[in-house]
Amino acid sequence: MARTEEEVSTATQREGADDADRLAKDVGAPVPEPRRKRRLPFFVEFYRSDIGKKWVMAITGIVLMGYVFAHMVGNLHVFEGARQIDSYGEWLRELLDPPFPRTMALWGLRVTIIVALALHIHAAYALTRVNWRSRGGVQRYQSRRDYVAANFAARTMRWTGIIIALFLVFHILDLTWGAANPGYVRGEVYRNTVASFERVPVALAYIAANIALGIHLYHGGWSLFQSVGWNNPRFNLWRRYFAVGFAVVVTVGYISVPIAVLTGLVS
Repeated sequence: MARTEEEVSTATQREGADDADRLAKDVGAPVPEPRRKRRLPFFVEFYRSDIGKKWVMAITGIVLMGYVFAHMVGNLHVFEGARQIDSYGEWLRELLDPPFPRTMALWGLRVTIIVALALHIHAAYALTRVNWRSRGGVQRYQSRRDYVAANFAARTMRWTGIIIALFLVFHILDLTWGAANPGYVRGEVYRNTVASFERVPVALAYIAANIALGIHLYHGGWSLFQSVGWNNPRFNLWRRYFAVGFAVVVTVGYISVPIAVLTGLVS
């Protein structure tokens, strides 16, 4: 009895196999079900899109612009004398102490700026590549109206960005770590500033780098609203005022310090 059931079962299997062979000849081999891709976190998925990169550019740009402005205002304490700006430097190191340990809040700000800068650079690079690939097509990262409004600044964004990045490295070595400043004394902000800008090549390089920063900020302030879709012809004049005003204020504020040291106003 068991043998008969085995023979019937085998015949059924062979008949099914023949049917499968005929079906494969008619419609082709069966296609395996595609494996489901593992979903990435929302932020990663969003950032992989061009719109996501533009938003990241805008948000990190706002963070960096806020830092640049606050740092410029802090630098102006040098005109109040050594005691004032040295106290300001100490206040930054003791920010939120207590309850947090000394310099913890300062390092938190530094890490935030570093992350924002890294994301800003990567998003700018990725969007530039997208623009290159679509050149000659319908879509671009900037519209032609933006290039008309900020032509020189837009065409030099890459180079001003490189100049700013190189300047940041030297600036940290010069006035933060002191490796590039022979007169550096830890904690004495006024003395370190004067010792740095008394060297004419350093002061001129600082002025040139901050002019490049101003050009970069002008186009960044102009295209910030375009990047997130806040673009309306009725507001373009105010966008221009904001971009010009912010860039001029920051640039003049920064270069006033080395000029004051070179002219002996700060010594």
